[in-house]
Amino acid sequence: MRKVTSIATALLLSVCGSALLSNTLVAAEKCEIDKRQSRAVGESAAKKVQKSFGAYTEGNLDQAIAILLEANAKNDFDKAYVDRMLGNFYAEKGQMKTAIKYLKTAVDADILGGTDHAATMRLYADLLLQEKKFKEAIPYYYKWMDFTCKADAQMYRRIGIAYTELKDWNKVLQVADKGLSLAESPDKGLYQMKLTAYFNQKKYKEAVKVLETMVPLFQDDKRLWVQLAQFYLMTEDYDKSLATYDLAYKNGFLETDSNITRLSQLLAQKGSPYKAATIFEKHMKSGLVAENEKSLTTLAGFYHNAKELKEAAYFYGKAAAISNKGELYLKQGRILALEQKYNDAIPVLKKALDAGIDNPGEAQFELALAYLSLKKYKSAYNRAVLAANDKKTERSAKSYISYIKEKARIHNVTL
Repeated sequence: MRKVTSIATALLLSVCGSALLSNTLVAAEKCEIDKRQSRAVGESAAKKVQKSFGAYTEGNLDQAIAILLEANAKNDFDKAYVDRMLGNFYAEKGQMKTAIKYLKTAVDADILGGTDHAATMRLYADLLLQEKKFKEAIPYYYKWMDFTCKADAQMYRRIGIAYTELKDWNKVLQVADKGLSLAESPDKGLYQMKLTAYFNQKKYKEAVKVLETMVPLFQDDKRLWVQLAQFYLMTEDYDKSLATYDLAYKNGFLETDSNITRLSQLLAQKGSPYKAATIFEKHMKSGLVAENEKSLTTLAGFYHNAKELKEAAYFYGKAAAISNKGELYLKQGRILALEQKYNDAIPVLKKALDAGIDNPGEAQFELALAYLSLKKYKSAYNRAVLAANDKKTERSAKSYISYIKEKARIHNVTL
């Protein structure tokens, strides 16, 4: 014999006399559930009910259903009682549509004893919600609360779920606030409903206020910290966004590459590019941030902004080697030239030209300057002439051509 479930227990209490439960529900003003007296099913139906329940407790659910289907209900009460049991059994069997059909008949009869009617309404509403019949479920939750005189956060959370699925955001907010006013302890689900509603209404500042309430209440929820930082970004409160991301990072709450990237970008924007680079590189080495052209370029940019030119040139070079993008080689070559590493810069700048760039004159001009610094005046002159053919570098190149000619004359170099 298997353990009797809560559904079975409820049915057993009903068969044996649910008036015992009803009599214990005493309120200052009697509710409908208290006024509704329990009744016993007729003798003919009672035999089937008891036999069916016996089969159920023995684990024979199909047999229990078959027995009930043969029950000869003599009146509306007996029919509602049998339908209620069938609804419960079909629900346990997983046949929800059939369960809903029987439960609806039992609920609409509105004749069962107080405790039985309340339990049937509750199960009926829950199954409607589960089966995505949201509009139908909502009024039955309200009817349950009216019938039992019990308004609690759990009911409002379920109603809120239905309104959320219906995308009725104003109703979601109303229901969530009502539920929160009744909750004995902070209800994360209701707060989340408010957040979802405000987000879908594009009321981001209101969403921020909800998250500012939630984060202190549920401090261990990593997702909330990230959401708050993201909403600060959406409202362009970059200082608070950075502070929140930074605190979340220190507490180990940033676990995705996108969050590490956002933190690093904010650090760089707010004047800490070196810290941005070290954090980003650390998580690239750990494998959290994938090492590819995009991430390597981002890291090179952080180091570049931090004036850490050696590292910047290195990572621009790694990114360029993956993508063969001329613009990346150009950035690397410029940095190497700036560091006076002309012999290293020259082949890199030639790679930029080979890979192709929007304005070839930029690389040609950098080559002219590099050769000039190495006192290779003929090569410098040739590159300067080529740079002068590009409108973007025409003026700068022409201003150097005469200078290079003079240097070549002084050093007896034929151009």
